Amino acid sequence: MPFFDMDLSVPFQYRGILATITFRDVADIFIVAAILYKIYELLADTRAITLIKGLLVLLSVTVLASFLDLHVIAWLLQKTLTLIFVALPIVFQPELRRALEHLGQGGFIGRSVLLDDNEAQNVTDELVTTVKTLSATKTGALIVIERSMGLNDISSKGVQIDGLVSANFLLNVFIVNTPLHDGAAIIRGKRLVAAACVLPLTSRRDLSTELGTRHRAALGLSEQCDALIIVVSEETGTISIAQDGHMIRHLNAETLRKKLEPVFFNRRTTFKELISSWRSRELS
Repeated sequence: MPFFDMDLSVPFQYRGILATITFRDVADIFIVAAILYKIYELLADTRAITLIKGLLVLLSVTVLASFLDLHVIAWLLQKTLTLIFVALPIVFQPELRRALEHLGQGGFIGRSVLLDDNEAQNVTDELVTTVKTLSATKTGALIVIERSMGLNDISSKGVQIDGLVSANFLLNVFIVNTPLHDGAAIIRGKRLVAAACVLPLTSRRDLSTELGTRHRAALGLSEQCDALIIVVSEETGTISIAQDGHMIRHLNAETLRKKLEPVFFNRRTTFKELISSWRSRELS
């Protein structure tokens, strides 16, 4: 059964096309659009999105050169595109790995650990209290909050703990000159699953010299997964957050809370918020 009813106001040349469109075709289009949007979310704010834009420019120039019968330029661009497509799996290796891990962990659809509002509020309060105290005493700390992508490969190499998150508990973990002080603590939901974990360092060379090993480790992990990583500087007590390959520095307790609440609270994102998020990314 056609999805669209025929209307006499529709031009004759389009009626045949509309008559063949069924509900399955419309559903197919929406499913493909949703998949493409999720892929865009995975690649947004990474170097992959810049490379894709460059690739689209090359494709456009190639089509234009063919249309204008610029045979030499079209031939050169076609050969260049062939080499680029061969190199894509190598260039996009981190992004492809991230996408496959999202799919394997169920992150392509939603989160794996959900808390009720009371639990989410309690974990947020305990983390904010912990980070405020660590910042005031200039105690270095690295706290990883696991989201949809599992971090078992990292947590398994640290010291296994599996205890409820509380300010006193976390402050004891980061006591200076103790075995658990160095390395990262991994939080999954309302539980601290491991401490003294080693994180991969970022390979970026454009970072400020003020950023030490903790900050580089936080950025390195955020480039590979969707975790949110809190960093407390040992030298200055500055609070920073790394997420999606970016770092936000000089946070206070209130701004930290605003960053943590969306991570723990089970809240559906509205279509309007999705559009606003997409527009803000485009403008930035």
